[in-house]
Amino acid sequence: MTAAPLSIRSADACRWDLAALGEVMLRLDPGEGRVRTARRFDVWEGGGEYNVARALAKGFGRRTTAVTALPRNDLGLLVDDLMAQGGVDRSHVVWREFDGIGRNTRVGLNFTERGFGVRPARGVSDRAGSAASQLMREEIDGGRLFGAEGVRWFHTGGIFAALSESSAETALAAVKAAQASGAVVSYDLNYRASLWAAHADPEAARRVNREIARHVDVMIGDAWGFRACLGLDVDAKADLETAARAYAAEFPEVRIVAATLRTADTAGRNDWSAQAWSDGRVVSSVARPGLDVLDRVGGGDGFVAGLAHALLDGMDLQAAVEWGAAHGALAMTTAGDTSMVDASEVAALVAGGDARSVR
Repeated sequence: MTAAPLSIRSADACRWDLAALGEVMLRLDPGEGRVRTARRFDVWEGGGEYNVARALAKGFGRRTTAVTALPRNDLGLLVDDLMAQGGVDRSHVVWREFDGIGRNTRVGLNFTERGFGVRPARGVSDRAGSAASQLMREEIDGGRLFGAEGVRWFHTGGIFAALSESSAETALAAVKAAQASGAVVSYDLNYRASLWAAHADPEAARRVNREIARHVDVMIGDAWGFRACLGLDVDAKADLETAARAYAAEFPEVRIVAATLRTADTAGRNDWSAQAWSDGRVVSSVARPGLDVLDRVGGGDGFVAGLAHALLDGMDLQAAVEWGAAHGALAMTTAGDTSMVDASEVAALVAGGDARSVR
């Protein structure tokens, strides 16, 4: 058994098990069709950081809050209502006044096709100028969130940091405040070249992510991400142990490096597993070759949520990776970015359960 080297604050000392900083978008889903020919869409809320908070709240019964911004209009209220249905606290949402047509602020939109067979999943974002991209560091009440209320685990990621110069500054300030308060800090690199390309500084991705990495306990990423986002001299196809050693040599503050391992045979069938590195050792989940996937978006966020839940529950790192991989696998069996999984389903899969009917 490999214990996770994390010092996690007591639940009694904190109001929140996890706080997540990031954008919450509306996902418009054409179901089995294509965006370019759709006549109707299903709507979901989602966001790389928020998805972790929602899964912990709805599926695992954890106390979570979302730190984000929304416009005060019907679309913002729709996102707020969906977050409420997801069980995530909204007391740290920054509300912005709306000018009537979206020149000053808006809700980000993400049109996402699930893919099928040889046609891969496809996302089309429409998010420039969103309320969350305008978040300023001074708009986050760190004294209240990390002090008066208290946070056991703080999660954010490279998607939010990439939205704008102000979101990058906000993410950095937040991870510093979280670290100073004693919260575990996790960060998902989630590199998106298209987002970082909007920054005036062509080296913004590496500069910002390197600054943030110095305050991170649990880094979610792989060799390719470390090379692209952090400029590490590591082969983009290196295994996790090699990548993690290179990362820890540069950022010795890290306690856990974790990543999912996925090979897409088709849009609906993936090889799936996960690994984590800590203190020089790698643990791996059960491999699930040929995993049937309904909607792959959110699988990685599901892994982070399962990993965090297990570690918050005092499980060792091996168990945490199993819970993360199992939850990510189950999250991809339903439509939408967010998990619709119950903790008992994850526990059953980790224990070796199969897909026979439950009656």
